[in-house]
Amino acid sequence: MRTLYMRIIVITMVIMILSGIASFLVTNGYYQFYLKPVNDDKVTGIAHDIASIYERNESETLGQFLEELTDLGFQFYAADESGHTELFGKPFDTAELPSGAVQQVLNGTTYHGIKNYPWTPFITGFFDNKLKNTVGVPITSNNGKDYALFLRQNTQQQFGEMRMFLAIMLVLMVIITFLMVLVSTRFIVKPIDKLSAATRRISAGNYHIKLNDRRRDEIGRLARDFQQMTDSLAQTEEKRQEFVSNVSHEIQSPLSSIQGFSQALREEEMTEAEHQRYLTIIENESKRLSQLSRQLLTLSFLDDDARSNEKTSINLQEQLKDVIAASEWLWREKGIGVELASVPDTIYGYPKLLHQVWTNLLTNAIRYSESGGTIKIYGKTVKNMVTVTIEDNGPGISEDDIPHLFERFYKADKARTRTEKSSGLGLSIVKKIIELHDGTITVDSTLDQGSKFHVSLPKT
Repeated sequence: MRTLYMRIIVITMVIMILSGIASFLVTNGYYQFYLKPVNDDKVTGIAHDIASIYERNESETLGQFLEELTDLGFQFYAADESGHTELFGKPFDTAELPSGAVQQVLNGTTYHGIKNYPWTPFITGFFDNKLKNTVGVPITSNNGKDYALFLRQNTQQQFGEMRMFLAIMLVLMVIITFLMVLVSTRFIVKPIDKLSAATRRISAGNYHIKLNDRRRDEIGRLARDFQQMTDSLAQTEEKRQEFVSNVSHEIQSPLSSIQGFSQALREEEMTEAEHQRYLTIIENESKRLSQLSRQLLTLSFLDDDARSNEKTSINLQEQLKDVIAASEWLWREKGIGVELASVPDTIYGYPKLLHQVWTNLLTNAIRYSESGGTIKIYGKTVKNMVTVTIEDNGPGISEDDIPHLFERFYKADKARTRTEKSSGLGLSIVKKIIELHDGTITVDSTLDQGSKFHVSLPKT
């Protein structure tokens, strides 16, 4: 019972047995409460017809007449007032009658043994060959003697061949059904076994698995979903390895610089100016490491779908003003102008996270804009979505790089190559935060003509 194959077989057999028992009980109940009275009425009518025919026929004795009728599939039991009895046809399994039944019939009352036969759940009375399961009517012989005549159908004679036919058919049906269950269950379980084997291969780290998903049933859909999951896991593993490689590279570079310059400060004689320059490099590389670790923690926070409990109403105009003011020293240092047009709408979101979105996008725009250029920030509302656009006049982004722009550590063309102050994670963080707000971010850019980042967020 530990395998699905055996479970299906056993469950099928149990269902067949229970359904057979239930069907028999229902059929038996149908006989007891409907067919039995009908059968009693039918046999009663036949009994009265036999008595009437015989009483009009004076050429035969009662015994001869009843003996001839046994060939038609009836059993007879005759009893007179003196207690003399005689059996015609197949003997009854038990020749017992309720007390007073004979006298009752001799007095002219019909005995309804079939109708009043006691009900039992697992025995159909129709086939119960007992004397008390008969119909009794009065009859008078040619010599004027009264008899109580009890009769019933000889079911073995009338239905013997049919009963054998039904029994053979039932046995064959059970055997064939069992064999078909064995075969069909194997057909059902086989693809599941393949999925199980594929699961073990995945757990071992092998994601390059191909399954036969041509079936159009639930198993086929499961195989297709499993294949999609496997492909997704393979892509995730590739991205994970690439991410680890990029993180290692990003960390190794400043660490090497810090190690080298620290060693130089300790071992070499140098002027005060060289000493200060080396310390400045070490400080900048330390800041770069700090920024990288901080952004990696932010991504981990966002990947876990962690959300601040400070989701409130946000005035985009005021928030953008705060971001522009906080980065003033950056854009003033390059002689860049920042124009903020009206962004009238208020949205509902996480203020700290959205503040980081505008900071990252504005910082990128300042970094890649030409000195003396202009950065424009403006917004519009379409139905229930607010779109904020940050436009710069930098070198632009190539069409091939735009689809990969928000991937972690992706290095675009030379116009967007990371500087020593860039970790390559800023746009990944931006995209993740926007997705947490059920929003989208798109880019329009042409080489040598600048770029436009469009952030669309729901108002509520």
